[in-house]
Amino acid sequence: MKISCFSFIRDGIRLGYPFEESIRSALPICDEFVVAVGESADGTLERLHAMNEPKVRIIPTRWNENVRTHGFVYAQQKMIAQYSCTGDWAFYLEGDEVLHENDLERIRDVLKKQLNNPGIEAIAFDYYHFWGDPQHLRTTSKMYRKATRVIRNNLRVIAPDGLYWAVIKDKTWLGKRNKRRTRYPRAADSGVRIYHYGDVRAENYLATKADTVNQYWGKTLWHSTYSNIDPMALGRFEGTHPAVIRDWLEHHASHEFSLNPDYQPSFSDRKHRMLGKLEKRFGWDFSKRHFKLIT
Repeated sequence: MKISCFSFIRDGIRLGYPFEESIRSALPICDEFVVAVGESADGTLERLHAMNEPKVRIIPTRWNENVRTHGFVYAQQKMIAQYSCTGDWAFYLEGDEVLHENDLERIRDVLKKQLNNPGIEAIAFDYYHFWGDPQHLRTTSKMYRKATRVIRNNLRVIAPDGLYWAVIKDKTWLGKRNKRRTRYPRAADSGVRIYHYGDVRAENYLATKADTVNQYWGKTLWHSTYSNIDPMALGRFEGTHPAVIRDWLEHHASHEFSLNPDYQPSFSDRKHRMLGKLEKRFGWDFSKRHFKLIT
C-alpha cells in the first residue's frame, strides 16, 4: 500500500499558516507529500526547501487570478497537487490542518483495511475546529464536523472547491442529450480527528487573511476579529494538542480573546441554536456532509 499526501500553499508565512507543522504531522504515514506552491514573496517556497525532507515533492504553480468566486482557485490548486500523486490513496491536508501522533497508526490501519474494498472510495475524519485560542472550539452545526480527506487515487474525481470531492459518474443518455453527472464519494469513518488551527493564528494575521481569502470567494466569509461570534457556538477543548504544533501554538497563536458583549445573534445563529437543541435531545447531526457514509 502506498499513501500519497498532498496540499497546496501560497504566502503561507505572510498569512500565518502552520504549513510546515501540517506536513510534518503526516510524514510518518505517507510515502510522498506533494505540495503545489503558488508564487510567493514571503519565503514560503524557501521554507519548504529548507525542510530538507526527501518525501516532500514541490510543484511550483501560478494561480489563476481571474477566478474570483466560490473558492474555485483553491480547487484548481488542490487538483494540481492530487493529479501528481502516485499512491493507492491520496490524503489531502490543508495548510492549517494537523494530525495527532497518537492517531497515525490507526489511520494506516483503516487505509490498509479498506484498500481492497471497492465499495469504499474515501475516508472521513472528524474535526476539531479551534477558534480564538487553543482552548476553544466551534461546535455548531454551521461547521462541517466530518469531511473526507482521503480519496482512492484511481477514481475520476473533481473538486468543486477546496473542501470536498465529487466523483464523476458514467455518461447517461437522456433522449438525445448527453449529460455527465457527479455524486458524493462513498466513505468509511476513520474514527480519527483532524486538528484545524486556521482560526487560532495570532490576530495580527486576521486582517491579512480576510483581505486575501475573501477575494477568491466573491463574498465576505472571514473577518479581522475573533470577538464577533455567538458564544453558544463555542465549546471547550479538553484534550492534548499534537506535539508537532505545540511550539507554533506558543509563539504564533492567539492565546486569549474577548467576546463582543454587544454582539447580536444573526438569523443563522438563532437557527443553529435551535438545531443544536434538537441535536442534543435526539442525537441528530445537522452539519453538512459531502460524502455518503457506509456503515
